[in-house]
Amino acid sequence: MENEEENRIHTWSNDSYGYPRRSSTRRYLVSALVGIVIIYLLFFVRLPFFIFMPGTAEEIKPMVTIPKGSDLEKGTLMLTTVRVADANMINYLIGLVHPYEEIQPKTSVLRKGESEQEYTQRQEYVMLTSQASAIQAAYTHAKVPFHINHEGVMVLQTLPGLSGEKVLKPGDVLLKAGEKDVKVAQDLLDSLKGKKAGESITVTYARNKVEQQATLALGALPLQQGETGEPRAGIGVVPADMQSVKADQEDQQVSIKAGEIGGPSAGLMFSLEIFNQLVPEDITKGYRIAGTGTIETDGTVGPIGGIQHKIIAADREKADFFFAPKDVTYKDGTKITNYSDAVQRANQIKTKMKIVEIGTMDDALKYLAALPPK
Repeated sequence: MENEEENRIHTWSNDSYGYPRRSSTRRYLVSALVGIVIIYLLFFVRLPFFIFMPGTAEEIKPMVTIPKGSDLEKGTLMLTTVRVADANMINYLIGLVHPYEEIQPKTSVLRKGESEQEYTQRQEYVMLTSQASAIQAAYTHAKVPFHINHEGVMVLQTLPGLSGEKVLKPGDVLLKAGEKDVKVAQDLLDSLKGKKAGESITVTYARNKVEQQATLALGALPLQQGETGEPRAGIGVVPADMQSVKADQEDQQVSIKAGEIGGPSAGLMFSLEIFNQLVPEDITKGYRIAGTGTIETDGTVGPIGGIQHKIIAADREKADFFFAPKDVTYKDGTKITNYSDAVQRANQIKTKMKIVEIGTMDDALKYLAALPPK
């Protein structure tokens, strides 16, 4: 009986009050909550940094269409990209020790007052202008007659506190301001001449190719550096001209679909691919040719960022040659060493790919012309 009573009392104290079970459950809950918080901090809290790493090397031919274009390309012309990721704690720590990743503060990439959405839109815009320059350069070198069409003004950025911010979005295309057609940015400025803050203007614009209209109140624009006097009135947008390059003969018209690739750095490689489709011979001669560099309408090749990452991307796709913009020194002493940086990274990864220094589209064409067929 005595033992039975002791057992009964022991069972009652655990089951009725449940001290050990409640304490254990609480510990589990606290551990789970701590785990959730740690996972959230590591993976979902965004840090004020971008992480740059090797992207892709992509064949350009499927992106370029010319009705009467040549289809004799035996080799491959490839553009190269840099992958950009938002930093969280995990990939930031990896980036600190990874030999081929680069961490940069967002403030060094974004313009003053520019949002990430506006940065993305700016990259899309400069890709479009780069393509237009590549088409002009290729037409000029292939002696194809062409003309320029002005097709409105794109909104790249809106200024905080002004009416444009409430109605317009980056990527919208302005078509009319008041009764004036807007073909170039100067047309927008001309439509606002003589107007004062507090007045209004009706703006016609296209968003996703759907035409819309809104009446916007004019506000005082912030003074630019070195600007004095009474602030100008405006709607508060950063405009950029939209234009297209049209071949005089429709069957030589170039169209480019590059997907979500942004930035100006594929200009050189686009110009070479377009040229290759416009002329009867195949400039690739069976080789895999990757590269990078901006392009001007006269064929001048300019420097770009992230070339060390693009070298790795091209090597992964087994490129035979990589066209790199030549090193340049500007009047203010600033140096951009694309070619030297490319050679250095190529040596680090021990690639068999040959790095070729390019200053103009002519340099690239002459180099390819001198190669024996593969």
